[in-house]
Amino acid sequence: MERPDAATSLVRLDIEITGSDHRVLALPAVPDQPDALRSVFRRVEALSGADATRELDEVRRVFDPRHADFGERLEEFYLAACRRLAAPATHADPHRALLGAYFTMEYTLEAAALFNPSIVPHPDPSGAPPGARRFVMSLRAVGEGHLSSTVFREGTIGADGGVMLDDAPLRAVRARIVPDRRYLREFFRRTVGAHGADPAEADRVLAGLGEWFTYRELVAALEAARRAPDPPSERALAGVLALADANYTLSRPAGGRISDLVMFPQSPYEARGVEDLRLVRFTEPDGTGTYYGTYTAFDGRRILPMLMQTDDFRTVKVSTLNGDCAVNKGLALFPRRIRGEYVMCSRIDGQNLFLMRSDRVTFWETAEPLAQPAHPWEYRLIGNCGSPIETPEGWLLLTHGVGPLRQYSIGAMLLDLEDPRKIRGRLREPLLVPPESLRDGYVPNVVYTCGALLHAGRLFIPYAAADEVTVMARVDLSELLARLLSGQS
Repeated sequence: MERPDAATSLVRLDIEITGSDHRVLALPAVPDQPDALRSVFRRVEALSGADATRELDEVRRVFDPRHADFGERLEEFYLAACRRLAAPATHADPHRALLGAYFTMEYTLEAAALFNPSIVPHPDPSGAPPGARRFVMSLRAVGEGHLSSTVFREGTIGADGGVMLDDAPLRAVRARIVPDRRYLREFFRRTVGAHGADPAEADRVLAGLGEWFTYRELVAALEAARRAPDPPSERALAGVLALADANYTLSRPAGGRISDLVMFPQSPYEARGVEDLRLVRFTEPDGTGTYYGTYTAFDGRRILPMLMQTDDFRTVKVSTLNGDCAVNKGLALFPRRIRGEYVMCSRIDGQNLFLMRSDRVTFWETAEPLAQPAHPWEYRLIGNCGSPIETPEGWLLLTHGVGPLRQYSIGAMLLDLEDPRKIRGRLREPLLVPPESLRDGYVPNVVYTCGALLHAGRLFIPYAAADEVTVMARVDLSELLARLLSGQS
């Protein structure tokens, strides 16, 4: 059943995506107190082989079906406990795996909320009927302690404008950091100052490394610098290591689906969340393409803009966004270069829209104003709702505005194709406001999206309501463009 909205000419699709209490990850639960850790070791070691086997069999019976990689996680967290005690990992099964189980906890990814979607064409379009399009949708998942991660769903837009979601995945797979990742020394030299390290002190650490170096080589260089007669400050050493930890590559296990994937916090900068991924299918001048996604890393105190890149959602490269203008939340990359440069829409002052240009996708040094709040529903602030979408008439940029009672609404503006600093049209009234039926929830009075998808002359907008449930609407592109260009929109 479709519900037309006469006020906005939107069609609200009968789709609801809500969080599942059944999707869990196995996470480490290694106590910080050595005495508590040793006590668990002693108790498990005291079990006979038969008793340990019986306990482990019961653990596996209950928990193994809930996880795609249960045995690997038990081994990982057993080794983590040994490292915490600086003790050799000499136990054999069943005691070894059972110890790992005592240092493992389940975390429910989506228990609190599932919201702020973004949507892009699927990297594998096969299987779609004629006139249909496969898609990938990202969503922000919030669980215990308001910790955010990014999860994915897949589906199909039909030729008739209907949308069908694939079955929700039953098990979550946490992407793992690729071992011994490699870094470019020049990147560190340009960036390390923004991460708390004095560039001159950091350069003393980097000087002995090659043009490219591995994580292990960097750790060894840090230890050597720490033992030097005149060592760099601990602040400088910590800043270098923090930058390395924040730039990494994730790998999803072979097999399975994109919707099994979870981008869970990996670095100290992400300790409290991976927030609001804005996906875009980016096309280079030669026609080759890749997926980029900007998101916000949050450590509980400060935020850091981040960039992910992938061709297939199997291997994902994560990088810091750097430069004087890589600040605040809500950065959105245009889907192609303009006049040879990358272009980004941002809200660097927290209130207004800006445009940034760069010859490198990870460095952003300059910005210029694009738009200020102009209408009562956005007087408090405006921002983007994902990457601009190219149309024959210009770049279609969905926006969000915050008005009275912190109500979030979704609007739109049209930017010139060759010079996006020029605004060709802007909606006076919101395209979407919180409907009464979806006004209440985790964060009331909010509708929000991190990206829409154009297909067959229709714009499909997945959006979150009250930071709790994700729904979808569609609007005819030609009608929306006519409104934007009318001068009375």
